[in-house]
Amino acid sequence: MTGITHIGLTVPDIDAAVEWYTRVLDFELLAGPYTAKADESDDASTNMTMDLLGEEVKEMRNAHLTTGNQVGLELFEFVDPGPGPQESPPWQQRFFHLCLLVSDIGETAARIEAEGGKQRSRIWTPREGKPYRLVYMEDPFGNIIELYSHSTEVTYGNMDSN
Repeated sequence: MTGITHIGLTVPDIDAAVEWYTRVLDFELLAGPYTAKADESDDASTNMTMDLLGEEVKEMRNAHLTTGNQVGLELFEFVDPGPGPQESPPWQQRFFHLCLLVSDIGETAARIEAEGGKQRSRIWTPREGKPYRLVYMEDPFGNIIELYSHSTEVTYGNMDSN
């Protein structure tokens, strides 16, 4: 493996999600939103996605966003069938959270809250004596977003594994 290219995330309203992620968290829209309908496209990307999702999915929308470090966020809105129940605890096997590296945790957390998100935890210092900070937030669509002050390599590198 040489890197992570993107993460796919389901949202109930792709237009609102694109607007929120670009305005609040400074993502850049690369492509879309596109509408894809089963059996109505010669587009390879649409056909590959529909092949993965199976016959039950008749229509969906998606968009590609990017960050400054070349990792993308692919947003999906399922139109037919629409989104199912969202209520499952974070400890059950599923997508848990997206972690973003930000320059100011307090300011970013405040901006997320001001724009319809929630703060899910206090701001933590995971390693005593180090300036590393993190906090868990929630976007307006119910997805958990963790904010880091430093990269994963810096925060956890050279840490005793015991």
